[in-house]
Amino acid sequence: MNTYLQRDIRDLTQVGDELAFLRFMTACAARTSQMVNYADLARDVGISEPTAKQWLSVLVSTGIVELIQPYFNNTLKRAIKTPKMYFTDTGLCAYLTRWDNAKTLEISAMSGQFFQTYAVSEILKSYHNAGRCPPVYYYRDTNGKEIDLLIDENGTLYPIEIKRSMNPGKDAVKHFSVLDKVPGKNHGEGAVICMYKDVFPINKDNWMAPVWLI
Repeated sequence: MNTYLQRDIRDLTQVGDELAFLRFMTACAARTSQMVNYADLARDVGISEPTAKQWLSVLVSTGIVELIQPYFNNTLKRAIKTPKMYFTDTGLCAYLTRWDNAKTLEISAMSGQFFQTYAVSEILKSYHNAGRCPPVYYYRDTNGKEIDLLIDENGTLYPIEIKRSMNPGKDAVKHFSVLDKVPGKNHGEGAVICMYKDVFPINKDNWMAPVWLI
């Protein structure tokens, strides 16, 4: 953290208050896997919204945070258009949010956020390591329907839900049917990344996928 703040940040931008920037990083870490809200971040840290936007862009450009853009088109008119942010390193995220014990974190209210953050970051890294831009989005609408990840490959949308559960059940894929309304796109097989021990069919179109596979 000292190296990052004292060398990388100073090289990239004029951050007048390194302690405030550290507080900003901590506020972002506490919101990993959530939609970006610049007003909340600015208020928590005591900075302006333009500064919050600038500092988040610094975290993105330095690879600390990745933004997942929402998927929307003219048909999905109720889709929310705010990106989600994910830390790329769950260890750094845990350090910033002061979880120094894995067992305590596992039973905490943030365990689901960390599980989702890990799964998403590993999927993104698989594309980056192959030299590809991740064709990855998420979906959420004003009716509360949400799909954690959508992979858009060759005209097909593959939905992914992420559940920190041994047996997520069929309800985990109930929102996948939203994709049937998307013109010009095929609805591919879906997956629920979870803690089940092996790959197992939920139904004829969707699978439970153990997190260790990614």
